[in-house]
Amino acid sequence: MNDVIIIGAGPAGLSAAITCARKGLQTLVIDEYMKPGGRLLGQLYEEPSGLWWNGIEESERIYKEAVELGVEIGLNTSVNNIEKEHDHWVIYTEKNVLYSEQLLLATGAAESPIPVPGWTLPGVMSVGAAQVMTNVHRVKPGNRGVIIGVNVLSAAIAMELQLAGVEVASLTLPKLNKVTKETAQPRVVLDSLLHVSHMAPSKLVRYGSKLMKNNLLKKMGISFYPKQGFKMWDIPIQLRKAVVEIYGDEAVTGVKLATIDPHGEVVAGSEEEMDCDFVCIAGGLYPLAELAAVAGCPFYLVEELGGYVPLHNEQMATPIKNLFVAGNITGIEGAKVAMKQGITAGLSIAENAGVQGLTQEIQHAVQVTEQTREDAYIQFHPDVKKGRRVIQEEWEACMVTVQ
Repeated sequence: MNDVIIIGAGPAGLSAAITCARKGLQTLVIDEYMKPGGRLLGQLYEEPSGLWWNGIEESERIYKEAVELGVEIGLNTSVNNIEKEHDHWVIYTEKNVLYSEQLLLATGAAESPIPVPGWTLPGVMSVGAAQVMTNVHRVKPGNRGVIIGVNVLSAAIAMELQLAGVEVASLTLPKLNKVTKETAQPRVVLDSLLHVSHMAPSKLVRYGSKLMKNNLLKKMGISFYPKQGFKMWDIPIQLRKAVVEIYGDEAVTGVKLATIDPHGEVVAGSEEEMDCDFVCIAGGLYPLAELAAVAGCPFYLVEELGGYVPLHNEQMATPIKNLFVAGNITGIEGAKVAMKQGITAGLSIAENAGVQGLTQEIQHAVQVTEQTREDAYIQFHPDVKKGRRVIQEEWEACMVTVQ
């Protein structure tokens, strides 16, 4: 019987494990992947300070620290089911059955697919897959690629691909349909990009983006947005183009682009072809929360957090006794926020296990998490603070009902 089992060896899970171990808890971390680190592994970018955030190095650091503290880590271990028996958890994996008094779900996020005609061809992949191939395995996904879907994640990974010597011929939109909805509408996409304009290397783009905060200028901006797009990091950002087809005989050889109006509708007769040998689809991320549902935790759809998230409070506890959550399962944010949430969850678990004198430390951890969120270089959802307020209000309402 473990004191705590943590499902997910990403930044949240490993940070929580380190915290639990420091408080004297017997801790086991399990993950289905062959390496610890989760989505942290693929991250590589330069921060405003000029320092580089290297996800592989950061993953190795916290993994080594966890192991040195006596945390047991089981990789290549998939979880099939979890059950509550009396006051402890039973975790069924493909290898064995595990038992724990407390359980932390730090399962992270998954990518949302965008269906595009031709997307089953070899050479089509998610943008996250291209990131892992390039930054983790040091294998180029191709020589010249097109990214379908313009969002914070795709913009950051496009920059990383350029750093690896991979040409990104276009960062463009998907064709408007019932699935793509807002991700195919130039005005909506432009609004989301304004929240990451500080990442642009051009001072002119950064200054122009500030002016675009005005709604009238925003509408004018997308109406007069050049059909060939603007370049950021030498990558054409084409908000007035959409990929209507990916083509090739045995593998990707190109895409068919069409001009779209400000509402995302295709302009008839505007189709053109662009050569490429790989295509990345960027539909964004959503919380990977199935195990929380299996555990019986209530959910709420909070678009500002990326989708359905399990109900939880600032201390990362859920309404289910001895069940905690941390990281992207609670909403899509960066690795640094996930790590701080992991620390908070670890302290809450330790207090729940009977460790005394942690109240102030937990309060401080909550404050540090909020400050880290405030200082985040990349915000995946511009209204994440609103999303956090929504889930906190739902928590308070739930607690009133329980009482």
